[in-house]
Amino acid sequence: MPLEFELCPGRMVGGAHPCFIIAEIGQNHQGDVEMAKKMIKMAKDCGADCAKFQKSELEHKFNKLALERPYNSKHSWGKTYGDHKRHLEFSHQQYRELQKYAEEVGIFFTASGMDEMAVEFLHELNVPFFKVASCDANNFPYLTAIAKKGRPLVVSSGMQSMETMRRVYNTVKEHNPNFCILQCTSAYPLDPENVNLRVISEFQKEFPDIPVGYSGHERGLYITLAAVGMGAKVVERHVTMDKSLKGNDHEASLEPKELAELVRAIRMVEAAFGSNIKQMIPCEKACQDKLGKSVVARVHVPSGAVLTLDMLVVKVAEPRGVPPEDIFQLVGKKVLEELEEDQSITPDLVDGYGKRAKC
Repeated sequence: MPLEFELCPGRMVGGAHPCFIIAEIGQNHQGDVEMAKKMIKMAKDCGADCAKFQKSELEHKFNKLALERPYNSKHSWGKTYGDHKRHLEFSHQQYRELQKYAEEVGIFFTASGMDEMAVEFLHELNVPFFKVASCDANNFPYLTAIAKKGRPLVVSSGMQSMETMRRVYNTVKEHNPNFCILQCTSAYPLDPENVNLRVISEFQKEFPDIPVGYSGHERGLYITLAAVGMGAKVVERHVTMDKSLKGNDHEASLEPKELAELVRAIRMVEAAFGSNIKQMIPCEKACQDKLGKSVVARVHVPSGAVLTLDMLVVKVAEPRGVPPEDIFQLVGKKVLEELEEDQSITPDLVDGYGKRAKC
């Protein structure tokens, strides 16, 4: 069984525990704290386990030229990329306000620390776990530092190779056993042919002692459900109040009705996993009583006759008799009483057949 660990207080992931569903608000809040609160409440109302943001200390994430470059996109909130990002970035005090609100609402709260200084702040904020964004999965000094903090980690794998992810696994594992890796493709929105869900199976083979999950940027719900069916123990989807809002991520995000349906569908799929033991179960009894078949006499059979296969046929019969799977066990055995054509053959009518009819 895959490793299981406590990702948030009282909430285990891995093994047979329910899939942990992260509603990635990211920066879809438009830089508005009240909008962010509405999205936290929406995530809770839809049944998600966690509302997640993205925290950056911009001067530590970007160099000066990157912040000064012109940003003329229709999604821009400023003339330069720095101005754009500053509009979307919440202050430390605003993060504390959002964390408090999430606690009041009753949903776990965390963020991706997009640079080491942001991680330091989130550590001070006492978030339950750190999310490592795909852009930092190959940032090994960062990974080492964040793993040493001792908090559980969720690591996305977009833009990385399997060789890099092996290094990620080994780097984190050296300092922290409580982490999972998510299959992810970094494109917004993501076309189905680029999702590569089969990587989930490869991760499960490569890293059998940690949970594996999925971070999706595709449209719709089906692919994420398929990931859960393949064993994803953590799933992350971007969420929005309205796909038409300004911002690169909205188009690849789920609106409230979609998020609620995804949560319901995931829980339904989990219920459907059921048992790995194949057997007739109680809910099938009505069908078995109505349509279950038995062995009957194809022809008249005298008392004391030795049964041959051509004397037998399988039908829905009253009363219930020998089950069809035992028909060959009857061949070569004597009947103890005369059998009429089309009569059910019950166990007590055959010498040496002691198996009771199934019910």
